[in-house]
Amino acid sequence: MAMLVAGAAGFIGSHLTDRLLGAGLRVVGVDNLCRGTEANLAAALGDPRFQFLRLDLSEPHEIEKSLAPALDALGEPIDTVWHLAANSDIAAGVADPRVDLRDTFMTTFNLLAFMRVAGCRKMVFASTSAVYGERSDLLTEEIGPLLPISQYGAMKLASEAIVSAACEADLERACICRFPNVVGGRGTHGAIFDFLNKLARDREDLEVLGDGRQRKPYLHVSELVDAMVFIWLHAPEKRALYNIGPEDDGVEVSEIAQGVIDEVGCAARIRYTGRDRGWVGDVPRFAYGVEKLAKLGWRPRRSSAAAVRTSIAELAAERGLTCFKS
Repeated sequence: MAMLVAGAAGFIGSHLTDRLLGAGLRVVGVDNLCRGTEANLAAALGDPRFQFLRLDLSEPHEIEKSLAPALDALGEPIDTVWHLAANSDIAAGVADPRVDLRDTFMTTFNLLAFMRVAGCRKMVFASTSAVYGERSDLLTEEIGPLLPISQYGAMKLASEAIVSAACEADLERACICRFPNVVGGRGTHGAIFDFLNKLARDREDLEVLGDGRQRKPYLHVSELVDAMVFIWLHAPEKRALYNIGPEDDGVEVSEIAQGVIDEVGCAARIRYTGRDRGWVGDVPRFAYGVEKLAKLGWRPRRSSAAAVRTSIAELAAERGLTCFKS
């Protein structure tokens, strides 16, 4: 079987690519390298079953010029498109709404248009808890209305809608996976990533956006990939919609900041900027319902706290920051 991974050089996409290759599948990876890097694909690039294409899926002419001929030459059809190409920088989308329109929605639109012509009939779409907006109740797959408070969440929700519509005309099946906060090695954004970057510049002062009491669920990227593959293999629905996340109420940002300081081995003072959220579009607290996925048969092994601890160590080691420790 051949798979296409859109966003293959990114944080989650590169881990998924490694997992699919490890299962003996052939993989075509596509990425514009805006946030992803070829270094993330170091193992995959040495595998003869992997082919990498650098192109921008928001541009239809690039798809026609590069992707279509590559798949024609592959010699076998693409069974499933795993769509992880998107803008992951919420602040960039706030500053310029065209970023999420281009990198999240248009990549989805163009991929679906290409799949129709190419005869690809299955998609796994990476969505997000941000589609729910800011709510005080448990976030389950059945609740609504969905009122996102960020451009990022809005374009993911719009993408979910066109993926659903494609199931009526073109797709045989679609799995929509709503992610929590995902952490781990090769990460490109998020609190751990930001704190490590700040401490690399200044070991005396660590700025934390907000009041530090934001509490969110965290899942290690290895478990996220496990869950995505499990849903793809086992979900019976034509439109399979699942929250993926830990089975707890999450970790506070203040705990993450202290954990990063402890890992780096410095005595930085934590300085909070105040208010209950760190940026426009930030959802400071949410409770994520994952009972539907548990009933399907998948449960995480790590808690949010364990995922954060593991990820702090992985990201610090990648940046060589553990050498600060005495």
